[in-house]
Amino acid sequence: MIRKTVSPFLLLTLMLMTALTLSMAAKAAIEVYEFDSLEQEQQFKELGHTLRCPKCQNNTIADSNAELAVDLRQKVYEMTKDGKSKQEIVDYMIARYGNFVTYKPPFTLATSILWLGPLCVVVLGFALIVLRSRKSKVKSVSDEQWSADKEARLKALLDEQNDGDKHK
Repeated sequence: MIRKTVSPFLLLTLMLMTALTLSMAAKAAIEVYEFDSLEQEQQFKELGHTLRCPKCQNNTIADSNAELAVDLRQKVYEMTKDGKSKQEIVDYMIARYGNFVTYKPPFTLATSILWLGPLCVVVLGFALIVLRSRKSKVKSVSDEQWSADKEARLKALLDEQNDGDKHK
């Protein structure tokens, strides 16, 4: 019988690699932020849920795991710790990433299409429906008149023909 044994070096290497892999996953999942006051912590949470991740586009920086979102969370944390107000932090983010970084962009000339576009489409669609329905009513009335005129002529022709049959 041949007996195979696992070398202690191989076993130690395998255990070390497993420990490193698990520790890296644990570090990536947990971010701990310490604040001086409850107000700072609340501001950080609010900004984390109101600022949009520029890379993910549909996630907040609090929900995203993208590297850019992690960097933005870190910047918000640093600015909050430095005593910056919520508006100062939002202005800083808008200056770097544009109005897109907020979920509620302000009404400007550039965003007016986004705000007024759907309203214009609805109004134009309603106006088109009203105009087409009025046009079809006018057409149907004129069709009735035309039909009445045509019917009168047809009756006159039939009466004329019937009178001719009676005289023969």
